[in-house]
Amino acid sequence: MKKSEKPIIEHIPDFLEYLDIEKGLSNKSQETYGRFLKKFSDWLESQNLEKLLPHELTEEHIWKYRVFLSQSFSKSTKEPIKRSTQNYYLISLRNILNYFTSRNIQSLPAEKIKLTKGKEDKAIKFLSLEQLEKLLLAPDSKNITGLRDRAILETFFSTGMRIAELVSINREQLKITPITKDLEISITGKGSRIRTVYFSERAIKALRDYFETRKDKEKSLFINYSGPKNQNGKRLSARAIENLVKKYSILAGVPITTTPHVLRHTFATDLLNKGVDIRNVQEFLGHRNIATTQIYTHVTSKRLRDIHRQYHSGKELKS
Repeated sequence: MKKSEKPIIEHIPDFLEYLDIEKGLSNKSQETYGRFLKKFSDWLESQNLEKLLPHELTEEHIWKYRVFLSQSFSKSTKEPIKRSTQNYYLISLRNILNYFTSRNIQSLPAEKIKLTKGKEDKAIKFLSLEQLEKLLLAPDSKNITGLRDRAILETFFSTGMRIAELVSINREQLKITPITKDLEISITGKGSRIRTVYFSERAIKALRDYFETRKDKEKSLFINYSGPKNQNGKRLSARAIENLVKKYSILAGVPITTTPHVLRHTFATDLLNKGVDIRNVQEFLGHRNIATTQIYTHVTSKRLRDIHRQYHSGKELKS
């Protein structure tokens, strides 16, 4: 393998281009990698290591960086960075080392970077069906804003879409007639992966009621009725949708921590609780890796334990 004459820091822009062109990651993912790697480059500079070449990086450097991460504080919470977040920084570093390998640049093997161990509260937040019903019924369906907001909430739960996916949908993608009962559309999700999402009859009805109020020519599925137009017309922004979910969470008396992603969690948890195979749930959510979907399985473990105790206790057997 060849030795690079460029310092690690100067390779980062090339690595981000590699994520775009060869890995097909979204702009958002590239920004996230860039942010995580900036922390590493800032640390290198603080240690007077800004000229460190890839082949000069050692396990000792990695250890010192891990100590630095463990002693760092979150700018938003002012609390120590969580172990899970520390691992995101380390995974980003692993990936740039893998990039060096793909480019035949001599460097430390990626497997030399060990992730931080230890248990943390990784409980998935989701709503019970009773809480969900209260939330879905919270918008006032007597006005156009309420009809729009009801359609948004129903769409989130029916499809399990991410907020960015929902925001990007155009009205022309949904062909809803007075007799439509089944509806599915293709969307482009995270990592430019295309998948199909499905709308329940309940979601279709909410969308049909909302469509009947639309007399405009805006192409966006969900529009802003009060704000001015911008480069996206009157397309409702992700921030606006986050705010309306929070608003209705308060009105419905459900946890104020409810977000669009909590509705996605609720969608996945409901499917698993109804016995849907986890690989099917993976497809519904658009996860590339099954391991990502498996974070939901512990949510259903108590239900499965209770079922096992009820139906497989062994009490009927003679001892």
